[in-house]
Amino acid sequence: MRRTLIAIGILLVAMPGAALAQAKGKGIRLWNLTTETISGFQLSPAGKTDWGPNQCLNDKDKEVDHDERLRITGVEPGRYDAKISYPNARQCVVRDIEIKADAVFSIADKDLKDCTK
Repeated sequence: MRRTLIAIGILLVAMPGAALAQAKGKGIRLWNLTTETISGFQLSPAGKTDWGPNQCLNDKDKEVDHDERLRITGVEPGRYDAKISYPNARQCVVRDIEIKADAVFSIADKDLKDCTK
C-alpha cells in the first residue's frame, strides 16, 4: 500500500512536467520542398474547398522559402487538400495530405496539381 502511494505521488509530481513538455512540442509544420517561395498556404478538409486562413501569415516574413519550415496552427490531424500560392500569382493544389500531430509534412514540385498561370 505504501509503495502504491509513493508511486502515485511521483506520478502527480511528474505529470505537470510531461504536460509542459508536450505543450512545448514543435507542433505541425510544413516543409517547403518546392523550388519556389510560397506566399500562400491554405488547407481544406480533403475533397472540399473550405479553405482556411493563409498559414504563411504565421511566418516572420509572411513567406516560406525553399527548404524552410512553417508552423501550422488551428489544424487538427487528418487528411487535407492544400491551396498553394506563389508571389508571381501562380496557384496550385496538393490533394490528400496526411497531417499528423506534432509532425512535419512536406510539399514538393511533384505534388503540385491543377496549377494556374
